[in-house]
Amino acid sequence: MALSNISGSEAHGRPRRSLAWVGSLVTMTGTFLATLLGLLIMTFTIGRVMPIDPVSAMVGWEADKATYDRVYHELAFDQPLYVQFLRYLAGILHGDFGIALRTGRPVLQDILAVFPATAELATLSILVGAAIGIPLGVYAAARQGKLVDNIARFVTLVGYSTPNFWLALVGLLVFYGWLGWAGGSGRVSVYLEGLVPVRTGSLLIDSLLAGDTEVFFSALRHIFLPASVMAYGSMAFITRMTRSFMLDQLSQEYVTTARVKGLSENKILWRHAFPNIGVQLLTILALVYGGAVEGSVLVETVFAWPGFGQYLTNNLLMGDMNAAMGCVLLVGVIFVTLNFISDFLYRVLDPRTK
Repeated sequence: MALSNISGSEAHGRPRRSLAWVGSLVTMTGTFLATLLGLLIMTFTIGRVMPIDPVSAMVGWEADKATYDRVYHELAFDQPLYVQFLRYLAGILHGDFGIALRTGRPVLQDILAVFPATAELATLSILVGAAIGIPLGVYAAARQGKLVDNIARFVTLVGYSTPNFWLALVGLLVFYGWLGWAGGSGRVSVYLEGLVPVRTGSLLIDSLLAGDTEVFFSALRHIFLPASVMAYGSMAFITRMTRSFMLDQLSQEYVTTARVKGLSENKILWRHAFPNIGVQLLTILALVYGGAVEGSVLVETVFAWPGFGQYLTNNLLMGDMNAAMGCVLLVGVIFVTLNFISDFLYRVLDPRTK
């Protein structure tokens, strides 16, 4: 009888949990869409308050008044702001970000062409930063106040506080100018450009798929320095956050119990404490990846890396608001999407949210 009552309560509880998950997913999706709408409003507002005349940038500063007025009307700048925003929103929903003045091509087409270079650079920097930062943060927490911890805190403080463009300039001077260990500007040597067919957008992977080791090692020499500069900043933040999370876990009672039982320190760190910060680290890694995409603007400018950051910088200098607004919107969408994914994974993986 008792078993039947338990089974019945479990049967009634499952639909409730399913409804709760559906409601939570609907709420998260609604928040995601509302955030995207707010991002679109902010991007549109930035484009209107910038001290740059998009019509003059499009027709040229020497154009006559008739030409200026015609383009001004075609772009609906003579309409109320809400009409302009609805027109802008309709274009975005159809994938129309306007035409880039510098290239004469659709902005979305330009962004899709340059973004794989930035994604390759950001992804490699995050992989290196996480591979170093997570173990360093764990061991720094395990040896709080000792030499390893003090060194880790100093190194991460420098990496977290130093501007990445300054590190890029110093690294370029030392490792390229003096030592000759790193490649120069661009993704690959000039005489090797265009030899590998584009498959994934990552030159390292595409060169391996094509079996061209010369292009691969040239690309590796060129990406080594910018990726290291970005990885240092990422590693610094990941280390600090990992150390903070681990210190909180190591102060819990279950860690004291494990030590009383005689478990080794490594087993306590990696089998008991570390899994409890995994979900938090996912959120941190998502934020750091978004920051790497955003922070690549200055690094790509220093290294003449043909990616998203350099594309944004060049178009801003030309006063091309279509391209600039498209890039700003893309960065915002990346941040919002990564936050949405990390929040969803947090709810799925953390048993405390069930």
